[in-house]
Amino acid sequence: MIRPNPPIVLDPTGADHHAEHRLLRAHGAAALVDVLGVRAWSVSDPLLLRKLLTGPDVSKDGRRHWPEFDKAVPEWPLALWVAVSNMFTAYGSDHARLRRLVAPAFTARRVATLRPVVEALVTGLLDDLAAEPRGAVVDLRERLAYPLPIALIGHMMGVPEARREGFRALVDGVFDTTLTTEEATANAGRLYGLLDDLIAAKRADPGDDMTSLLITARDEDGSTLTEAELRDTLLLVISAGYETTVNVIDQAVTSLLTHPDQLAHLRAGRSGWGDVVEETLRLEPAVKHLPLRYAVTDIPLPDGRTIARGDAILASYAAANRHPDWHGPTADTFDVTRATKDHLAFGHGIHFCLGAPLARLEVATALEHLFTRFPGLALAVDPEDLKTLPSLISNGHQSLPVHLHATA
Repeated sequence: MIRPNPPIVLDPTGADHHAEHRLLRAHGAAALVDVLGVRAWSVSDPLLLRKLLTGPDVSKDGRRHWPEFDKAVPEWPLALWVAVSNMFTAYGSDHARLRRLVAPAFTARRVATLRPVVEALVTGLLDDLAAEPRGAVVDLRERLAYPLPIALIGHMMGVPEARREGFRALVDGVFDTTLTTEEATANAGRLYGLLDDLIAAKRADPGDDMTSLLITARDEDGSTLTEAELRDTLLLVISAGYETTVNVIDQAVTSLLTHPDQLAHLRAGRSGWGDVVEETLRLEPAVKHLPLRYAVTDIPLPDGRTIARGDAILASYAAANRHPDWHGPTADTFDVTRATKDHLAFGHGIHFCLGAPLARLEVATALEHLFTRFPGLALAVDPEDLKTLPSLISNGHQSLPVHLHATA
């Protein structure tokens, strides 16, 4: 039996994630890692990862399939990621039941009806930017990347505008992997308080929104959705509905501004905005590592090691997306003309992100309108001075300062 190497301790700040991902890939298809004190197998080989994400040998239900659940969760800062009761952590028939409740909000037809809403939101945000004095430094993450998906998910979920900033601050805390267990627990408590207030308000005065529809499903048939599942499904949709899209807009703008040759392809018609979205998702996915999954049975690795039944598994999407076995020697290069831009940014298999079509629409619309409206757009700082988010999960910058117009 091959003895595994000591775990690689993942940096909770994600300060140099590209180097960390190269290290993970150097350890084979899977590497034993330490995720804030929890031992897991980081899977960075795209073939193995896709196989695990589509088969019954891997579960997301820690209560059923992770022997360390009861011991780890009370002490782990990322407990919320594994202890919620929604489709994110469900397995088998429970996952199918919970996914069916949310899926109608993200069908192709429904997303098409939201296109004019997205267009109007983007136009309004860019109008506000255009009112800034010429030469001013503008934070595009704060002024475009954040407010667009927050406003859209608020529209879909029926979250009053006055409550949206409260959700934003607390959801940011869920993705911040530098919080202590006490800080993360307090953040989760405040977040659930906002969710309970929203549920109470919608029970008293329902509207034509997803929150009201889920409450109706819960109240009319308790076997369809428990109260805990209702809270945690709202938590999932609201948090996943904006945090990831913020990062993709951020990373796409950054990539284009730091690669003027690629922006030239767009302006010459050699590629489209959809190409930019997919290449950004491949090269800089919104989520670097996604905790956690669990081995339902022993899983042999190509090099003779074994992920044992009950072991935790970390889906390392960002490392897999840049794997040279998948995208060759240019895997680390931003190339909007790349013939194959396949990636795992939205997951794979039965847990593939329901909101992917909507996220793609938001990002493509924001990019096209932004670069058309402000053709002289440029970073206001050196790229090396952009600070990453303090997270081993979320992949974005703390701010994105730009000049809207070309400067001397």
